[in-house]
Amino acid sequence: MYLFAPLAPEVHRTLEELPRLIDQVFPLPRRFRVTLPRDVGELSRLLTSSRGERTDSYLSTKGLLSAYLRYFLPWNCYRLCRLLPGLTLHFTAGDAITDLGSGPLTLVLALWIARPDLRPLPLEFRCLDRSAAVLEAGKRLFHALAGASPWMIKTIHAPLGAPIYGPKARLVSALHVFNERFEGIPQADTRALQQAADKTSRLLSSLVTASGSILVLEPGVPWSGEWIAALRSALLKRGQGSYAPCPHQRACPCPGGKAKWCHFTFNTEDAPSALHTLSTAAGLPKERATLSFLLTGPAEKRQDVPQGEEKTLPVRILSDRFPVPYRSRMQEGDQNRYGRYGCSARGLVLVIEQESRNSNKSGELVMLTPESPEKRDPKTGALIGDIPRMAVKPYTQITNKKG
Repeated sequence: MYLFAPLAPEVHRTLEELPRLIDQVFPLPRRFRVTLPRDVGELSRLLTSSRGERTDSYLSTKGLLSAYLRYFLPWNCYRLCRLLPGLTLHFTAGDAITDLGSGPLTLVLALWIARPDLRPLPLEFRCLDRSAAVLEAGKRLFHALAGASPWMIKTIHAPLGAPIYGPKARLVSALHVFNERFEGIPQADTRALQQAADKTSRLLSSLVTASGSILVLEPGVPWSGEWIAALRSALLKRGQGSYAPCPHQRACPCPGGKAKWCHFTFNTEDAPSALHTLSTAAGLPKERATLSFLLTGPAEKRQDVPQGEEKTLPVRILSDRFPVPYRSRMQEGDQNRYGRYGCSARGLVLVIEQESRNSNKSGELVMLTPESPEKRDPKTGALIGDIPRMAVKPYTQITNKKG
């Protein structure tokens, strides 16, 4: 098992039905149906290349709200449904989940779809967003999807940082929130970025229980990777432990900037067919999905091996594979070798594999036994791990104590 495993059959069926359910809950007049692909393209422009033109109330525009519900909401649900089953998220009856920048309750919908084991639990969701219209749309959609669910949904129409009353949450989440707030910080201004990360870590830590988790997810672009690395550093200083995707608690070897950034990519062939059709019509075909994310929890529950005592090395595969050009250092017959970059407690790792071996996908966590003497990639300084000459076994995640 690895992060972003293919969808379970029940999850796939529910996601396939989601576009039809959205049409049922929010009937679309013909004039808006005809312009839907154009509205999706316009909203994509406002969310990416023309963010400066976007107002705080942009989702109050009917055409843009419809485009968000029919395109961005299903795609975001799909990404989360690929991710959530691979994360260590434990809940008990009565737990609270605080979702910041909730939009149309994307996390709530995805959690209900991807984690059917949680559906019988009475859980309280506090969903905060600055758009009342999009919160109400999400609430209507959830009730249509889940029916008489024991989950209690509390919507909070307020900006980020507004008071959230009640006991602290078992999970605090912020999905696609901070790229909108801090993307104006120049990449060279690491001090301003870290100050923003410190401030954000104070907010997130103030909302979560001592045994709870924090989940942050952003687009898989360089700036987001740099932000995630800065936030990880700030949260670790506040006593949080990095549960995923990191296989260790040490300095991030992929901090972004001019260096590599932590992000993951996976194919979308199992996404809803109607969603692929709309994406193509809007000129935004999506064969692959990318994201950067961080899950933290109580540091004392991590069971990491002290540095220098590793007999095997957990490595999280990050990149797609690519031809390895360093043939002069390989053994005879290595001309068909490929590599993938990975993250480990010993820094960046270049994992070498044979052309015929394509099992180590982005997001997989493997255990490697390093060679002695070690080899380093002269281009990146990454530790080289050659799969045929290393003991390899699948490894799902660092073991945590229950709770």
